[in-house]
Amino acid sequence: MRIYNLFPRLAGRFAQWTPHLERAAAMGFDWIFVNPIQQAGRSGSLYSIKDYFRINPAFVDGSAVAEDQVRAMIRTANGLGMKVMVDLVINHCAYDSALLRSHPEWFVRENGNIVHPSCDQDGHRVVWEDLAQFDFRPTTDREALVRYCLEIVRFLCRLGFSGFRCDAAYQLPPEIWQRLIREIKREWPETVFVAETLGCSPDQTRRTAQAGFDAIFNSSKWWDFTSPWLLEQYQLTREVSPSIGFPESHDTPRLMEEAQGNVDALKQRYLFAALFSGGVMMPIGYEFGFRRPLHVVDTRPDDWESPACDLTGFIRTVNEVKARCPLFQEDSITQLLPHPNPAILLMWKAGRRQGEEALLVLNKDPWNRQYFRADDLYQYVQGRAPLRDLSPEWRLDYVPVPFEFELGPGMGRVMVTDMGN
Repeated sequence: MRIYNLFPRLAGRFAQWTPHLERAAAMGFDWIFVNPIQQAGRSGSLYSIKDYFRINPAFVDGSAVAEDQVRAMIRTANGLGMKVMVDLVINHCAYDSALLRSHPEWFVRENGNIVHPSCDQDGHRVVWEDLAQFDFRPTTDREALVRYCLEIVRFLCRLGFSGFRCDAAYQLPPEIWQRLIREIKREWPETVFVAETLGCSPDQTRRTAQAGFDAIFNSSKWWDFTSPWLLEQYQLTREVSPSIGFPESHDTPRLMEEAQGNVDALKQRYLFAALFSGGVMMPIGYEFGFRRPLHVVDTRPDDWESPACDLTGFIRTVNEVKARCPLFQEDSITQLLPHPNPAILLMWKAGRRQGEEALLVLNKDPWNRQYFRADDLYQYVQGRAPLRDLSPEWRLDYVPVPFEFELGPGMGRVMVTDMGN
């Protein structure tokens, strides 16, 4: 999956989304992911859902039925060759939801009070007081809650959504996801379920993935291109479920801000995320080097920035490489190879088909040029099939032996075995 995250609060009303959908399609994305569009609670957070069966009026033009506007948006995306997935938030709801009065038995309690979800962040406990945590423990009340969640998913499927990013999926018992996924796929067989598992342990991620998810998200965004942890996590889960990488998300600072305006860092991270993982996701505005973070409460269409750069062509080329090569569409066998220049990442991948291999030569340094040389590039691959250069920039007509290249800041060279396609 090549996923473009169209953030609703920045995009505005559904009727205004078409230019964003067209731009995503032109860049080679085949999925659109939208954050929650259901009616928010008092806090206004997209992830604090008050009514699961009503559409957030912030995205609706009053001249037509809200559900019809959602369907029209999805038809537009489908017509451009893209499916649409939406956030599925069923680990909690808004604290001011009517569910707390109509079904108080559905919520976790502590000392008689309904519990707010929380997490540990940099040694401090963060509590989301606008949220109420659902109780999926095996009690006599769980069956009714699960049936309610199934109706939420059915409602969204009837609107036309083809997939779900399952928010904090690890917070629900795996057996709940197994049932939900099984029953929904019985009615809509092509529906895709992706687990958001960031922040949990590799073992938790693996257990969650085994519940039947089609994909999970990985943590390649935070990798330093050297430490062993990313490959260790990758190997632990890749046989269970393919993963989706991203250079930034709506939950992270903008990379353009973190990189102090370095466009080469944006190119580097998108290329790596796209080719390391089976899937890739990119949020709206990344292609233009936006710096303002996407905020689930405060972001508005007026926050649209003047482009600092235009990476649409670069991203389109990377997506074309991904779409063209099957081994970049799976979590394939991946190894880091030694190289005398510590600023060079040399990564080898092997696909499921016999003889299908790829080399990624990446300049880890987004600020300075680095020299790469190999007396015999074929020492890094197992077969002797000719290598083709599919690099997104300065692509070579043939790969010479020996091979040498001065990599620009953050630049990557992408070479694959010529399988005749």
